[in-house]
Amino acid sequence: MTIHGTYRTDLQALADKGRLRTLRGCSGIDFASNDYLGLAESEELRQAAADALARGVPVGSGGSRLLRGNHPEHEALEREAAVFFGAESALYFGGGYVANFAIFSTLPQRGDLVVHDELIHASVHDGVRRGRAEFVSARHNDADAFDAAIVRWRGAGGMGRPWLSIESLYSMDGDSPNLQDLFAVADRHEAMVVIDEAHATGVLGPQGRGLAAPFEGRDNVITLHTCGKALGTSGGFILAPRVIRDFLVNRARPFIYATAPSPLTAAVTRAALELSRTGSARRERLAHLVRSAGGELRRCCHIEPSGSHIVPVIVGADQAAVNLAASLQRRGFDIRAIRPPTVPEGTARLRIALTLHVDEAIVADLFAALAEDMRFAA
Repeated sequence: MTIHGTYRTDLQALADKGRLRTLRGCSGIDFASNDYLGLAESEELRQAAADALARGVPVGSGGSRLLRGNHPEHEALEREAAVFFGAESALYFGGGYVANFAIFSTLPQRGDLVVHDELIHASVHDGVRRGRAEFVSARHNDADAFDAAIVRWRGAGGMGRPWLSIESLYSMDGDSPNLQDLFAVADRHEAMVVIDEAHATGVLGPQGRGLAAPFEGRDNVITLHTCGKALGTSGGFILAPRVIRDFLVNRARPFIYATAPSPLTAAVTRAALELSRTGSARRERLAHLVRSAGGELRRCCHIEPSGSHIVPVIVGADQAAVNLAASLQRRGFDIRAIRPPTVPEGTARLRIALTLHVDEAIVADLFAALAEDMRFAA
């Protein structure tokens, strides 16, 4: 076997299963991005970047936050984010993945238990594997399953603190847990709750503060808000009590050893938060689009919508999902197939993201085309 033979064999196995991933450029009408409010290319954020450059904000940070990379724009953004979201403090990372990884590889201690939703983001899976605590999955959106996992652990002698890990809006299913029920579990067991708001931030909750906004600021709550989706920039915040922030600054390797995020991006993200705080028009337009799309999906495809801006169409087989996506791409719609391990076996799907890059007429055209292609595939 050649020096690269193992890699070629693995790649061929992925191709045989219909799971080979390749990079492709942006083409067609956007139903694939997470730029839900259309801010990434907005004039408002272009102007915020120009204004920041004009006042001398640098593009690069030049080092980690603990060396010379800590810039006033980072600190201003963290202060404003903490106030906006209603938390005691905020810590800004270069991305949501690394922020989630930092939480779970650093905060739960030896003797603790992390109970995570079975559909939680990959960053949580990777973080708990790197961390010190035990971890176990619970059935999706099932508060009783979280409770039972903690009871079993206590019964087996578990003495530490439980941690509950959930998303407020699931990235591949577009559904949400009952947060009241989960907080009841947390209160019974004196558990910490980590809520990943990545796909709700900017879109849902008062002023786009997310679905966990009513619980923000509690001493047992940590939230993650990413900036690279509806806020249109990049990076991610951890919102938490001050002592948690200080512990992460001192112990989280993904924070300590990473070059700090761009100060320019921090400055533009400040503008994105202000747009979220002061304006509701984009959120209202997206909510109207979600309602319209739901009606079209039922009418054309006889599929029940998720009720959110993330619309999964479950196909089942990997290659069938790839073929259906390719057919829609040929029609001019940028639709991507999502396959295992991103989603469970047998649930390969189209993930349709509703954004303000489209309108009701375009959505109707998409679902008419989807219905036709699904009939042809059958």
